Amino acid sequence: MVSYKLLTPEDVYFSGGSGSVEEPLEEPVEEKPANSPLLEKKTVCSASTSFIALGAFLLVVCVVWVIGTVFWLRSPSVPENWRFDCYPEKVVVTRELCEARNCCFIQVSSGKKPIKDGVPWCFYPPNFPTYWLDALNDTDLGFTAQLKKSEKTYYPKDVETIQLDVLYETDSRLRVKITDPSYPRFEVPISVPNATQKASSPLYTVEFSKKPFGLIVKRTSTGTVIINTTVAPVFYADQFLQLSTSLPTRYVYGLGEHRSTFLHDIEWNTLTMWARDVAPMEKTNLYGVHPFYLGMEQGGSAHGVFLLNSNAMDVVLQPAPAITWRTIGGILDIYIFLGPDPSSVIQQYLQVVGSPAMPPYWALGYHLCRWGYNSSDNTWEMVRTMRKYGIPQDVQWNDIDYMDRSMDFTMDPQNFATLPEMVKDLHSHGQKYVMILDPGISSTQQPGTYWPYDDGLKRGIFINDSSGQTLIGKVWPGLTAFPDFSSQETHRWWYDNLQRFHDKVQFDGLWIDMNEPSNFLDGSLKGCPSNDLENPPYTPGVLGGSLRAKTLCASALQKTSVHYNMHSLYGLLEAKASSSALKMILGKRPFVISRSTFPSQGLYSGHWLGDNRSQWTDLYTSISGMLTFNILGIPLIGADICGFGGTTTEEMCVRWTQLGAFYPFTRNHNSINEKAQDPSAFSPSARTAMQEALLLRYSLFPLLYTLFHHAHLEGHTVARPLLFEFPNDEKTYSIDRQFLWGRSLLVTPVLDPGVSYVVGYFPKALWYDFFTGNSLRSQGETVKLQAPLDKINVHLREGAVIPTQRPNTTLWVSSGQPLHLICSLTDEGTAAGDLFWDDGETIDTYETDQYAYIVFHVAKNVMTSQVLHDNVEATFITVETVSFYGVKEEPSNVTVNSQDVPFTYKGNQVLTVTDLGLNLSQNFTISWA
Repeated sequence: MVSYKLLTPEDVYFSGGSGSVEEPLEEPVEEKPANSPLLEKKTVCSASTSFIALGAFLLVVCVVWVIGTVFWLRSPSVPENWRFDCYPEKVVVTRELCEARNCCFIQVSSGKKPIKDGVPWCFYPPNFPTYWLDALNDTDLGFTAQLKKSEKTYYPKDVETIQLDVLYETDSRLRVKITDPSYPRFEVPISVPNATQKASSPLYTVEFSKKPFGLIVKRTSTGTVIINTTVAPVFYADQFLQLSTSLPTRYVYGLGEHRSTFLHDIEWNTLTMWARDVAPMEKTNLYGVHPFYLGMEQGGSAHGVFLLNSNAMDVVLQPAPAITWRTIGGILDIYIFLGPDPSSVIQQYLQVVGSPAMPPYWALGYHLCRWGYNSSDNTWEMVRTMRKYGIPQDVQWNDIDYMDRSMDFTMDPQNFATLPEMVKDLHSHGQKYVMILDPGISSTQQPGTYWPYDDGLKRGIFINDSSGQTLIGKVWPGLTAFPDFSSQETHRWWYDNLQRFHDKVQFDGLWIDMNEPSNFLDGSLKGCPSNDLENPPYTPGVLGGSLRAKTLCASALQKTSVHYNMHSLYGLLEAKASSSALKMILGKRPFVISRSTFPSQGLYSGHWLGDNRSQWTDLYTSISGMLTFNILGIPLIGADICGFGGTTTEEMCVRWTQLGAFYPFTRNHNSINEKAQDPSAFSPSARTAMQEALLLRYSLFPLLYTLFHHAHLEGHTVARPLLFEFPNDEKTYSIDRQFLWGRSLLVTPVLDPGVSYVVGYFPKALWYDFFTGNSLRSQGETVKLQAPLDKINVHLREGAVIPTQRPNTTLWVSSGQPLHLICSLTDEGTAAGDLFWDDGETIDTYETDQYAYIVFHVAKNVMTSQVLHDNVEATFITVETVSFYGVKEEPSNVTVNSQDVPFTYKGNQVLTVTDLGLNLSQNFTISWA
C-alpha cells in the first residue's frame, strides 16, 4: 500500500481500549493569509527541476550531492492504481490546468483526453498540503481534535479549522464525525442512536497520523486495516468535501442505486449519487441514494462503511484498492461497522438507520398492474380472468390512467366510474387494491375546483423558489406544485387528502412514484437563479450535467433546508408521510412502495427497481438489484416482472415469472400501448407454468413471512447473497445469478433464452432438490441442472426445517391451510427451523405480544415442535404433513406423540408422514426407529 506520506513513529498516535494519548503535538507552522485563493505554485512533479537542483548541489560539494541523490532515489513515487484524481471535473484536463492546482500531470493513455473512469492524468503529489492534527483530547466516548490547515486549496470557502470527533459507540461500531466548529452545516435529519458510554471491548483500534492528518482503523483480531485516510489529502470546503481511504479488499457491495453487477467493479468506477428519474442504465445515478458499502476481507470477515450525507456526491472506486467519498455539502459523518460476518454488518448498519417494518401478509402475494387498463371495467375484467384460470393474485393496481387528467386524489368520472365497486369486489374475495400517487399537484385548475391545490396553497405546504413564491414545475397533469414533505403540516395535508379520497375509493396501499422528485422541466417554469447552489464549484457526474436536470431548482426553499441539501431525501419523507397516513386511515400495517429511497426507507416502504425493459439483461440485473437493496435494509424489493417497457416474449415472461415468484415483492407491471403480459395473455402451457410458479410462492408463504419477521426484528436479509452464508468461499463473492431465501433455500433461475438447462454453483454442503428430496453433495462445485420451460430449480441446504402451506389463489385463503414441514437432514441427522405467525395485519404484533412463535428441531431420529410464544392465531393452523430428506435407513416404525402412524419411505431417502392433524399451538414429537 502506498501512503500519502511516509509516517514516522512520532507522527502516529495509537488508541486502544484505554484511549491513551501520547505527548502533546508540536506547534503548527505559521498560516498563509486567509484570502489566498490558490496554493503557492510549487514544482512538485517536475523531473527536470529535480535534476537542476541536484546539479547545483554537485557544484557546491560532493557529499551534499550524494545525500541529495540518495534522498531523491528514496522519494515516494505514485503508482497508477494509487493516483487520486486532482481534477475530477468533467473537462479535458491539461498540464496547465493540473499544475495550476499544484498537482502532478502524467498522460497515461495515448489519446488526446483521459479515458472516462480511467487512471487520472492529474493527481495529488505526496506533499500536497492538507490538514494537520492539533489538540487531540479524550472524551467520554473517544476522542476529539481540531484539524487545521495553513494553505488554501483550489475550491472556494475552504474551512481552515475543522473538528474531528471519534466516537466508540459500540464494540462493533465506530463513528467518525468531521464538522465545522465555527459554522453550523446541514446534517441529515434522520434519527440515529446516540451512544451514552464508550465501548468497553471494541473490535477495532484507532490510530492517528499527525501531519498530514490521517485516521487509521484496524480490526483488532487480525490487524486488517479497514480505513486509512493518509493515502490522499482531506478536503473540507463549503461545497467540496472529500475523503479518500485505502480498502482492504476488492470485494465491495452496496452503494445504491445503480444498475450493475452485485459485486462492484473497482477499476476506476465512479458511482454518482443524486436521486434521478431515469430508466435503469449503467454508469448513471438512479432513483435512490445509499452511501453504504459492505466489504469482504481476506479470510471471510466483513466490514461496512456508511457516509451519512444526502448531498450530491461521487463515490470513486479504484484498483489500489481504494475509495474516495466526494460530496458537495453537509458534513462528513462516517460509521464503520466491524461485523465480523456480513450478516452482522448489515444488522449493525440497520441499528443506525432502522430495521424494516413488518409488511402486511398480502404484500407478499402476487401483484398485477399495467399503465393503460384505461377503465375500471377493463381492470375488473383482468381480475375476473385471473380468477377464472385459478392464477394466484392478491393485489390489483392502477397506474395514473385511473385519475381525472392525471391529477392526484381524483378518478376519471367516465372511464373509472365503477372503481369503488371494483374495490369492494376485490375485498369480498380477500384481495386488495393499490393506487399510484405522484407528488406533483396540478396548479392550473380554477380556484375552488381542486381542493388539494387550493388547501395546500392556503396551508403553505408547497416548495418555494428562491424568491419565496410557489415553485412551479411540470409533470403528468401539466404545471404542478410540489409538496414539501420536510414539513409536518404537509404530512397533515397529505393525510387529509388521502382520507378524503379513501372515503370514495377504499384503497389498501400506496404506490408513490416520480418522487426523486421528477420534473419534466429543468428546475422550474421560470428557470433557476444563477448562484452557487445552482452552479456549485464542483458538480458530481449527475445525468444531465446539472443538479436541476429534470428536477427542482437546487436553490428551492423547503422548511428544513434548501433543496440542494434535501433533494435525495424527498422519497424518504414522502414515504414517511404516506406510512403514517395509512396507519391512521386503516388502523392496520401500511403498505407503501416508493421509487426514490434513502437510508432508513425500510421503516416506511418497500421499493421496486423502476422502469426496466423486457430484455433478458434486465431479467438478470434484477437479481443484483434485489440483493443490493436487501443489504441496504429494504427487503421488500422486486422488479417489474416481464419488464415495464418494450414487448416481452412468452418464454421470457415464463422465466421472469419463475424468478419473480422469488422476489420478496412480486409484481407484474406493463407500460401503456404495450401488449398484455399478465399470465392469462399467453398460451395454456405458458399460463400453467406461470400458475405453478406462483402457487409455489404461495406454498412458501410461511417461510417468507418468518424471514420478514427476522428482518424486522433483527435486521436480517430476506433474499440473501450466497456469500452471506459461505463467507469463506470466495467463489460465492461474485455470484449474482443465484440467491438464497434465508439461510437454506437456494434459487437457481434460468436467465438466458432458448435453453433447457441452467448452471449453478453449489457451495460445500449437502443439498436436496426441494421438490423430490434427491440429494446433491457438493465440495464447492458448478452443476448443470435440467430446466425445461415449466421448471425453476430450488434446493434445500442441509440442516433446515422449512414450513410450507397448501397454496390457494389468495394468501387470505392460503394462510389458513394446513402446513407441510420439510426437514433437510445433515449427515448427523439434525435440522432446525422456526415459524412466526400472527393475524397478518395488526400493527406491532411482536412488540405487543400478539403473535405465535414455534421452533422445530430434529436430532437422533426425533423431531420436536416447541411453542415458545403462543397466540390464538396458531390454534387455527394444523400440521398435516412432515417430510424428512436424508433419512439413511428405512424406519421400521414412526410415532407421533408416542402413537404409531403410517408412513412412506422412498429409495431417495425421503421419509414422509401424512394426515397428522396436529395443532400448531401445541408441542408435538415425531420419532422413528
